[in-house]
Order: sequence, then C-alpha cells, then structure tokens
Amino acid sequence: MSLSWRRTRAIIVKELQDYRRNRFLIVTMMFLPMLFIALPSIQILTAPVSIVSSRLDARIGISLLYMLLIPAFLPSVMSAYSVVGEREQGTLEPILTTPVRREEFLLAKALAIAIPTITIAYALFGVFLLIAALFAHHGIQVAVFAGSHLLVQLVFTPLIGGWSIWVGIAISARSSDVRLAQQLSVLASMPPLAVVALMNFNIISSSLVLSLGLAVALLLVDVLGWRLVAILFDRERLITDARS
Repeated sequence: MSLSWRRTRAIIVKELQDYRRNRFLIVTMMFLPMLFIALPSIQILTAPVSIVSSRLDARIGISLLYMLLIPAFLPSVMSAYSVVGEREQGTLEPILTTPVRREEFLLAKALAIAIPTITIAYALFGVFLLIAALFAHHGIQVAVFAGSHLLVQLVFTPLIGGWSIWVGIAISARSSDVRLAQQLSVLASMPPLAVVALMNFNIISSSLVLSLGLAVALLLVDVLGWRLVAILFDRERLITDARS
C-alpha cells in the first residue's frame, strides 16, 4: 500500500500549528538558536589579528561546532516531545484511531520537525557568514569561508538533524515522560556530532574519503530510520496507555 500524501500533509500542517501554541517549544526554538549564533560570533569577532595559525584553526573549529549544535539539539528536543508529549496532552489517541498509517504518521512528524529546524540552522549559518564577512579580520574570513568548512556545514546540517529526529521519535514512542525523553534524545544526538567535531579539529583524519563515508553512513541511517522506527512503533500500546 502506497503512502497517502494527503494524510501526511494534513498531519504536518497540524504539527506546525501545534508548535505555534506550545510555549515551551517556541521558547526553545528562539533561545537555543540565539545562544548558538552568539557564541560563535563572539569567537570570531574577538580573535586577535596576530593569532597564530593553530589557534586560529581551533577558534574556527569551535565556532563551527557551535553551529552544528543547532541541527543536533533543536530536533532532538522537538522529536522527543512528538509522541509522549501528545500522549500526555491526550491528543495522540484521536490521531492513532484514524486510518492514518504508522509510516505516514512518523514521516509527517519527522518532516514537521525537519522543516523549521533545518531552515533555522541554515538561516543562522548564513547570518554567521555575514557577520564574518562584514566584521571579522581578513585571516578569520579566509578560514571561515574555506571550502571544506562550508561543505561540512551544508552537508552535515540536515544529516545530523535527521539522526536527531529519528532517534528522538524512537525514544519518545517508547517513553512515558517528556523530560526523560528529551534528556535521552539530547544524549543520543551526540555520536555523529562528536565524530564531526573530531574531524573538525583534525583529531581524526578529515580526509575527503572519510568525510564522504560518514556522510553516506548518516544518509543511510536517516533513510532507514523511518522504516526502523515504524517497526518499533507499537500503535496498540500507545492507544492503551493513552486511555489508562
């Protein structure tokens, strides 16, 4: 049976509307991005003109790592809320008792999280580049706009976001408490970010082959994550728990 994009779109629209009414998620989506754009901007703007190459590389690495925290943490917080949060509010059962398939339900949840969070991550990276171009000294500008840094940010932002989303939804579907689900989701979002950070600081080889290998691995996880989470998704248990 093929997916119904009409039902999927309907759930996406519902999710986006629900986000607008959820004060906690709104504050999270405003506060965390502001924090993660402020810290890297301070890093590059306070760098002395005479900074040596090794310290410059470290400062740029830290700044760009802050930017990757956005697609790691923001989706993990939202996805952790996606199932258990609705169950606590009593809005999950009405959806699960409709003809919507679990694959449609999960895909819609994931896309409703990905659309705003990945957009925010790319937009703030653009703001960071603008700040660097306008206000940082020349050495910082050259380092920030190096092709490898730009490629890492553009490629790994959606891949890390996808990992965080599927891991968070899986945890949310098996949890009974929103706060616990969010804590576990944030921790579970760290592995790919840690590997990218080690590559960013040249602690492990940042060769093109290794970078592409990690990107392909994350892409496969993101694609398979939908199917794997659907297998783990126990619709009957969620309905029963919602009624209890």
